[in-house]
Amino acid sequence: MDKKTGIDQLVSLVAALRGENGCPWDRKQTVQSMTVYLLEETYELVEAINAGDPGAICEELGDVLFLIVFVAHLFREQGSFDISDVVSHIHEKMVRRHPHVFGENTLETAEEVKKQWNEIKNNEKSNSSNMSVLDSVPIGLPALMRAYRISERAAANGFDWNSLTGVMEKVQEEWQELKNELAKEPFANQTGNAVSMEFGDLLFALVNVARFARIHPETALADAIMKFKKRFMHMEMAIRAEGKTLSNVPQPEKDALWDKAKVLIF
Repeated sequence: MDKKTGIDQLVSLVAALRGENGCPWDRKQTVQSMTVYLLEETYELVEAINAGDPGAICEELGDVLFLIVFVAHLFREQGSFDISDVVSHIHEKMVRRHPHVFGENTLETAEEVKKQWNEIKNNEKSNSSNMSVLDSVPIGLPALMRAYRISERAAANGFDWNSLTGVMEKVQEEWQELKNELAKEPFANQTGNAVSMEFGDLLFALVNVARFARIHPETALADAIMKFKKRFMHMEMAIRAEGKTLSNVPQPEKDALWDKAKVLIF
């Protein structure tokens, strides 16, 4: 008997788990129920990558791969497709979208590749008159990631500022509009919650600043959150070392400890 390796092992494993004598939990799962676990494991993979831990990255990649094979198996049970169809489809698509590698085209820069990619993608989707170039951005993405992708798609199709200066002017405009709404009383009870709308407009403008600056807003915010957390924990430890609690320390003392933490953690 030939020994199965790689993906074949996972396919057989999932089949066993879903089989008549398999695991009650696995047999109970549906495509819809598995989306939650797929999202969770993907975030854990991203966290491992950001931490730079190869061992954890390997493990989390395995978890994500298992879930992909599991979901593909659920569709196989329905008679729709199996994991081999998934592999064939993505292989064909990647070859089709890289004519500069597998065809006669010659491209030198990443920007040229990106432009070509969008052109090929738009041509693939152009068979429907109701299709928007923005439709390929999943609604279920976290809002910050979705804002980046939406602005990226729009820019790739010629709807963009000419320079970072124009984007910064838009940020200033949105900031002023937010301040104007906040100056109204009572701003929290305005019809349609104008403050929320203006705040959202400001965030979206800042996402475009990130795009022009060639950074990802999701990554930048994640880094800022982690930096804040480390500084805050450093302040907490200093307060505990003095036998005090955070809530009972006067604000000026907390400000001084925060300034020290900023010097040590940046």
